[in-house]
Amino acid sequence: MRIPELLIPVGGPELLSTALAFGADAVYLGSEALSLRARADNFSLEDLKNALGLTHELKRKLYLTVNIFAREGDLAQGIELFQQLAAWEDKPDALIISDSGLIALSRQLCPDIPLHLSTQANTTNSESLRFWYGQGIRRAVLARELSLGEIQAINEHTPEDLELELFVHGSMCMSYSGRCLISSFLTGRDANRGDCAQPCRWSYALMEERRPGQYMPVEETGRGTYLFNSRDLCMIDHLPELIRAGAACLKVEGRMKNELYVATVTRAYRRALDALSKSEDAYRAILPWCREELLKITTREYCTGFYFGPPGEAGQKPKSSVYRQDYRYLGRIREDERGLYIRQKNKFSAGNLLEAIGPGDRSIPFTVSAFETESGEIRKDCPHPGEKLYLHTNAVLHINDIIREKKHESD
Repeated sequence: MRIPELLIPVGGPELLSTALAFGADAVYLGSEALSLRARADNFSLEDLKNALGLTHELKRKLYLTVNIFAREGDLAQGIELFQQLAAWEDKPDALIISDSGLIALSRQLCPDIPLHLSTQANTTNSESLRFWYGQGIRRAVLARELSLGEIQAINEHTPEDLELELFVHGSMCMSYSGRCLISSFLTGRDANRGDCAQPCRWSYALMEERRPGQYMPVEETGRGTYLFNSRDLCMIDHLPELIRAGAACLKVEGRMKNELYVATVTRAYRRALDALSKSEDAYRAILPWCREELLKITTREYCTGFYFGPPGEAGQKPKSSVYRQDYRYLGRIREDERGLYIRQKNKFSAGNLLEAIGPGDRSIPFTVSAFETESGEIRKDCPHPGEKLYLHTNAVLHINDIIREKKHESD
């Protein structure tokens, strides 16, 4: 079975080494302009040059997102960015793009960089793909609303050198192909220009028009109800079906997610794909471990999206769409002249049972006897997020290991 590329999101420079270390074939990221994740850390042009160097040194690929729907005032930024990229010797392996004006400008100003069509273009049929192929597109991220049957039919009627990229995991937008106006209406922040406030994730109540100000709860859980909040996509059990439908690339959503998410999802899908490259039996054997791993990140209840038909028709009756978080992210192992350290992300204490995870299935349970700050202070607790902490432990840890802790019932 032909194994597709595994494409992992990188929201900022801190996440790049994690994605590459844990098994990404390719990464996608945004610069400080024209990206649909305006509030991610994103990459300055200098960061982007460094990222290209690291990625290409490891023989991996880097795709740059330029996928906003540009307004007139954005075009100057697009021209400047494309001119700068054209002058670089080391260039992105493709631009992920959706706006037809930006596509035209990119072909004019940096014609040697391949173009991948973003899911924002909501492409749903083979004739649309033929049109985009004529505009220079060589890979398309199809609309998330398509079924596997529709995708396979599209694949059979498009040029052989036009690749299909399918979402395999992550958050799902409740609006058609992510083209949402709710954020603009409620907050003035435009989702189609990368600044979504995610109002679909908010808790809502019901008000009857003749009783203004009297809010009646519609309870999904004790925390409230989330009327527009979709469940998360997870296709770990269905990789062979995606491949048979024509997927050349499997894409993970999550440029706003942390290193624990990137590491966990990447290694789960990497192990599944590597097993599938041997046989479907090997893949089925590794699935229980993969499923368990994917429950160790902050996630909503999983579903298979529209791949097997509209969710209601596919027997996926809506259940809870609130987050579950069974594990706490503590930090990533780094190194300086004094030794291994983490930038603490959440509070934990000496003596707690922790877990270090690395590429493949490497998982090391361990404890620390104490923490040491940059100033040399020895502590048993670390209440200040962001502190640089050297861990006193007998465990053998490695650079880029991710440290997590199972949450306790009292948390």
